[in-house]
Amino acid sequence: MSDNTKIEWATATWSPIVGCSKASCGCNSCYAERMANRLAHNPKTKHIYGPVITDGKWNGKTHFVESALEKPFHWKKPRRIFVCSMGDLFHESVPFEWIDKIINVIRWAKQHTFLFLTKRPERMYEYFNSHVPKKYIMDNGNILDNLWLGVTSENQEQADKRIPILFKIPAAKRFVSIEPMLGSIDITQKRIDYSVPTRYEDNGNGIEWTDPGNSFIGLDWVICGGESGPNARPVHPDWVRSVRDQCQAANVPFIFKQWGEFIPSYSAGYYSEELDQWMKSFGDAWVRRSVTLDDGMVMVKVGKKKAGRKLDGKIWNEYPGE
Repeated sequence: MSDNTKIEWATATWSPIVGCSKASCGCNSCYAERMANRLAHNPKTKHIYGPVITDGKWNGKTHFVESALEKPFHWKKPRRIFVCSMGDLFHESVPFEWIDKIINVIRWAKQHTFLFLTKRPERMYEYFNSHVPKKYIMDNGNILDNLWLGVTSENQEQADKRIPILFKIPAAKRFVSIEPMLGSIDITQKRIDYSVPTRYEDNGNGIEWTDPGNSFIGLDWVICGGESGPNARPVHPDWVRSVRDQCQAANVPFIFKQWGEFIPSYSAGYYSEELDQWMKSFGDAWVRRSVTLDDGMVMVKVGKKKAGRKLDGKIWNEYPGE
């Protein structure tokens, strides 16, 4: 369960664990659930996805695909790997022993960068701060530098809840995925506590990280995007611009992954090549395919491919270290 990917912020996906259940409103139109349902009906993959899908939906079970575990060792060229794109690595039903096996692969496949993204940071915190053996996250006394940890924060409520937990976990880099973006979000330090534990202490019962003196750093990376799929909700361009501006002010790399199904209409005083091309093909059909947001912004449903990913005429494609 691994392959090259069209996901803009990764160059490969690797899913030795599949399965999930919905955690918050950002899960309403889960693309992985739709894909898993298709794979559950494919004779070649039914044995993997059948156990985690019931009546077309996640059933809360997870499945360990042991045959996929060693796949990164066969990729010689360095890749940025999204781990468990077909589920949540820190789902409640995933035994920590499965995660141990994944961490061990990451420890030895040093040519790659591995990205963990979860909507369950409480369990990620429990794993890294209480369970994981020291040798798995420490390499010659340092945190594994090829493992980046991230949380999904689709709105302010989830940003306030999840990001502070992320910063309590030792990590080489920390990132936030604001996708699908469902509201305006402030992720600056004036809103969210980015105090970082910086000192390791071995108390004999697990891993403890303490902050000896109010050490503050910002996020290492922010990914932002609208929602796709049949029931997609539109993203207001001003929400995206705000996060972009926050990142620029803090010198944090920013990716705008996609508009999703909707882009702003002419009636909102917004122009884009994508909308222009769509209008030439469909004319006044935009009226029947439009949604008016609370502030009067009119969004037109043109489809993910036609909507593209330009924000104010530019593709934002920034990465840590570049």
